[in-house]
Amino acid sequence: MSASQASQRPKPRLRSALKWLHLWLGLSAGTVFAIVALAGTVLAFQRELALWAYPQLQRSAATTPEQRSRALARIVDHWQTQGMSSLDLPSPQFPVWQGYFPNNERRYFDPASGELLLTRNTDNDLVLWLRDLHIHLLSGKTGEAVLGVIGIIALFMLLSGLYLWWPRWSALAASLKWYRGPPTRRWFSWHRGIGLWLLPLTLLAVLTGVSMIYDDVARGALSTAFGDRKAPPKPPKLAARDAPIDWGGVLRAAEAATAKRAGLPGAQLRRISLPKSGSGLIALRARAVGEWHPVGRSMVWIDPYRGDVIGTLDATAQDRGVRAFDAIYPLHGGFVGGRAWQTLIALTGLLPGFLLVTGFLFWRRRRGR
Repeated sequence: MSASQASQRPKPRLRSALKWLHLWLGLSAGTVFAIVALAGTVLAFQRELALWAYPQLQRSAATTPEQRSRALARIVDHWQTQGMSSLDLPSPQFPVWQGYFPNNERRYFDPASGELLLTRNTDNDLVLWLRDLHIHLLSGKTGEAVLGVIGIIALFMLLSGLYLWWPRWSALAASLKWYRGPPTRRWFSWHRGIGLWLLPLTLLAVLTGVSMIYDDVARGALSTAFGDRKAPPKPPKLAARDAPIDWGGVLRAAEAATAKRAGLPGAQLRRISLPKSGSGLIALRARAVGEWHPVGRSMVWIDPYRGDVIGTLDATAQDRGVRAFDAIYPLHGGFVGGRAWQTLIALTGLLPGFLLVTGFLFWRRRRGR
């Protein structure tokens, strides 16, 4: 046997093994992948769907500072003891207060009065049910771990499909052609053609999704790759006191931190994280100018007893690895690039289902023959 023959012999075996794995992983794990991706297509428009499904949320976000302060104080005083951990501020895009509670429950409040408008959870709202499916497979941390494995398998299926397709240059045009018939050729050409055209977007969606599940690994890898410096220290712990909190003062202090000459000029306050047990520190997330994340990764820390800003963090001034990691969620969720990127992400969520159906039809037709 010549050296050239020996070097070429494993290739058919490798190709056959990849075909077998691509087929059976696609028909098994690919089914879960397709369902999760379809849920992602709906979630790309979750904010618009909420405003459409619940007209009571369609309010004016224009309120006076006094109204905001009173509404915030009313909401926190009543609902913090019932498990509310954080609260989104009203914005032009979503003009009500949105409170986050255990077990994926959310409550919505009038921007001016703080009156309860709506309670949503996975039992009474399809979009939140789909969100839990997309993130946790309806099974909490266990489902999230399973979803991480499914994501890795999906990466293998996409890359193995690319390898199995890769043609000679002379056959490139023929390999991209779509056929109407016969059925075996039709399903195979559609599976291959659509898969190739949308492969970059699908790879991006899967890679970003897997990176969010294995966030510590992804964050560390990006920081190492870009040579990030050590992360700046957070403000020191602040012990809780038996004293009332002036929530109007908290808002005024946070807004002062986003003034033109302050630490976060032009940033928009988006979310208040309420103090945890034994702590008096209040953290607010802000979206600085140029940030992609819809809530923002910039931070303002407040001493609520004195009404002082004790620290800020400008996410746009972070090292490149941190900024790259912060871009993962906006890219995955369709929050950057306007309506065009949002639509592309939604369409990408349809692809795994299309590949599953066409792959199954091709396999069944070929098996029948």
